[in-house]
Amino acid sequence: MAPTRLPRKAESEPEPAASGRLLFAETDFIALCDVFQVSDNVRVTAWEAFEKMPVNGIVEGHRKVLWAICIFIAAVDLEEMTFTFTDLLKCLNISVCKFVYLIKEIDVNMDTISTKVDSAVSRLKKKYDVLLALYQKFERTCELIYIDQPNDQTCAELNSPLILKLCWIMFLLAKGKILQMEDDLVISFQLLLCTLDYFIKLLPPAILKEPYKSLSAGCSNSSIRTGRRSQNRNTRMSKPDTDIIKVIEELCKTHDCNLDEVKNVYFTSFIPFLNSMGITAFSGLPEVENLSRIYEEMYLKNKDIDARLFLEKDGILQYEHTECLQLERTPTKNSGEDLLIVLPQTPVRTAMNTIQQLVMILNSASDKPSDNLISYFNNCTVNPTHDIVERVENLGRIFKEKFAEAVGQRCAEIGSQRYRLGVRLYYRVMESILKSEEKRLSIHNFSKLLNNNTFHASLLACALEVVVATYGTSTNASQGDTMNMETNLSFPWIINILDLKAFDLYKVIESFIKAEPSLTREMIKHLECCEHQIMESLAWQSDSPLFELIKQSKERDGQPDEPEPPSYITQPVQHNHTAADLYLSPTKSPKRKAFSTSVCSAPDSQPPVINQSQKLYKSTSLSLFYKKVYWLAYKRLSNLCSRLLSEHPELKHLIWTLFHHTLQNEYELMKDRHLDQIMMCSMYGICKVKNIDLRFKTIVTAYKELTNANQETFKCVLIREGQYDSIIVFYNLVFMQRLKTNILQYASSRPPTLSPIPHIPKSPYKLSNSPLRVSAGNNIYISPLKSSYKFSEGLLSPTKMTPRTRILVSIGESFGTSEKLQKINQMVCNSDRPLKHGAEGSTAPKPLKRLRFDIEGQDEADGREHVSGEKFQQKLAEMTSTRTRIQNQNDGADASTAEQK
Repeated sequence: MAPTRLPRKAESEPEPAASGRLLFAETDFIALCDVFQVSDNVRVTAWEAFEKMPVNGIVEGHRKVLWAICIFIAAVDLEEMTFTFTDLLKCLNISVCKFVYLIKEIDVNMDTISTKVDSAVSRLKKKYDVLLALYQKFERTCELIYIDQPNDQTCAELNSPLILKLCWIMFLLAKGKILQMEDDLVISFQLLLCTLDYFIKLLPPAILKEPYKSLSAGCSNSSIRTGRRSQNRNTRMSKPDTDIIKVIEELCKTHDCNLDEVKNVYFTSFIPFLNSMGITAFSGLPEVENLSRIYEEMYLKNKDIDARLFLEKDGILQYEHTECLQLERTPTKNSGEDLLIVLPQTPVRTAMNTIQQLVMILNSASDKPSDNLISYFNNCTVNPTHDIVERVENLGRIFKEKFAEAVGQRCAEIGSQRYRLGVRLYYRVMESILKSEEKRLSIHNFSKLLNNNTFHASLLACALEVVVATYGTSTNASQGDTMNMETNLSFPWIINILDLKAFDLYKVIESFIKAEPSLTREMIKHLECCEHQIMESLAWQSDSPLFELIKQSKERDGQPDEPEPPSYITQPVQHNHTAADLYLSPTKSPKRKAFSTSVCSAPDSQPPVINQSQKLYKSTSLSLFYKKVYWLAYKRLSNLCSRLLSEHPELKHLIWTLFHHTLQNEYELMKDRHLDQIMMCSMYGICKVKNIDLRFKTIVTAYKELTNANQETFKCVLIREGQYDSIIVFYNLVFMQRLKTNILQYASSRPPTLSPIPHIPKSPYKLSNSPLRVSAGNNIYISPLKSSYKFSEGLLSPTKMTPRTRILVSIGESFGTSEKLQKINQMVCNSDRPLKHGAEGSTAPKPLKRLRFDIEGQDEADGREHVSGEKFQQKLAEMTSTRTRIQNQNDGADASTAEQK
């Protein structure tokens, strides 16, 4: 149910007739409305939006563009779209990137575009990004398959443009018919491979390049019919079935795709699609006009992007570097040093490599408990094996059903395949956690932990989130994306479908990361973002167990009416808490060895006797949660203050005191709200009483520039049950009413005592991305590996490089003689300067621009060992020696050649 907004006085006044209002509009505006055939309601709303909109340098002199944007905004808000997005771009003769850039730029006021419009624009941009990536990959792949000018006269009518057109439109139809969530890059690319396979088998071999020419000759047309009866086949394939997938195998090998996954898509989704279209092996090549007509109907129904225009190189679908770069840039990416970063791999290659890396890790794992896990289960007072296996089966059915609802009903088996990967990771991490706990506590009986339903559901959800996020590399929603969660697999989709509370999932994230050392930097960063979403809003939902924990904390004998004492936040966050500590607290405390036996006690056994001093122990999960919330809150506040109050640095501590007071004593204000809402209100309140001219509009404008910003945070704030409005209304009607007395104290001669500044730790998840300087006096740096590799060729076989990469490699190869390398080696050996880590309190490191392939020697931030200085020097000396030996051999070869001449 959509949230209702508070009624306003202006809304109660009668609206003049549409025709009367339009008399004030310009003739050209009315003509534009006629082109788009919009209703009078849309015309009036669009013109009102235009009149209120401040004209800046971006759109000044381009009134037609601004009018069209206002018409689009009104049509989306009123749900009266009478034109397609492509029609709009064609009329304005601007690209997708340019349009999205302009609509973001004109939103200088928080009421310019609604969350509905922002969501629609985000969906369009995301769909465009996926289509662009797929078409670029499609073009490059077709160059490897088809001959431009075949010599065979029988292929004279089958020119290359016609084949590309047939393949691309057939793919667009398959994608639109099969996928409900059309921005899924991975399944879309797998469907593209199925489409290419279909045409390779149908086209004459004379038009194909090797190896597809030979493979096509070996495949009969009956493969399509065979595929139809193979939809419910078992994993053992007959000889005809093996022939069917020869082309698919080659395509998967070329593009590093998982063959089993593509076969699954082929038999469960693509073949049924062909059958539904009435396409059989006897039909021959489909008529391009017929395919185009069917696609036209689908496109006009969706009213979005006509992807056929990619074939025509139409300007509206061309990637405009400047505008798209501006859209992708965030405040933490604006420094000049980022211009030196090597461009990332193509989106498809990145997605395939990321998936392949996960699959390779889990290939050796099982979707059943290992012998070690069975041993742990058998050691429990109450054996949890039956409950664990039954839980996995039940949640698997739910996952498959919800996945099909979100992605497409024909993708149910794909959901099952991904669930099995998640189960493998779940058992793998569970075993790692138990081994760690066994070593830490010197016990073997984990009955209470392993019989804890919430622990298992949370651990499985975390494993599934890793899998879902890995497959959704290109489509993970940003925190600003407000797409309908029923058709979006991005977090928190997984906890919603499993009916899991966000606060319970939070308890396992840190332990999960520590227990799985093979997680990539990107995945660690993703899980950290999930944790931040939990801390900022999801854990504060009204049905969250967090509030019950706070209530229990308040009711402790002799304790103040607050979750944590003020001095608590100055203590550093200890990252030695484990899943057992968090899921079994507050009945145990990791600081008291006498309580460690609770990990292995039976669920129905008598609880240990707790004396009065033991009752003072708080919930470990609540204490750690509040510490992390304080850290996140102060970090974000510092960022916002640096943008807005650089001339009044003394105010930051006052704002933090009010912010901290609210979180600690007025935490009910956080219920069903967002941490950043309290932050912005605290800033506005303090500036108001200190007579600093800082308007909410200015605060919101600066807030939108933060990487964690979400427009809905300030546009749709809970006022009272079922009623939402802007953050200004929330401040006036709720925040100020609750905290008025406290806020006014800051203007008195006796202001409140300042809250201590929270200890800002270095996150245990963050890994250094920046090159580290070896010596202060020399320009030599150690940097993470930034090369693209194909898994099928091994980690030491670089594939296609970018032009920049080739230049760097060429420079390295022609660097010089071995004497120069010896000097570098000596310089490094003489340098005893330790590698510097980022200072505490520094901003979060930027996400990597490409995949990271773990090599020996990790940053200590993730708990793994560094390569020692001695080992590093030894490695460099070996490299130098090898380089010298190769060069001597080359010199000798050159001398021998000269003598022969």
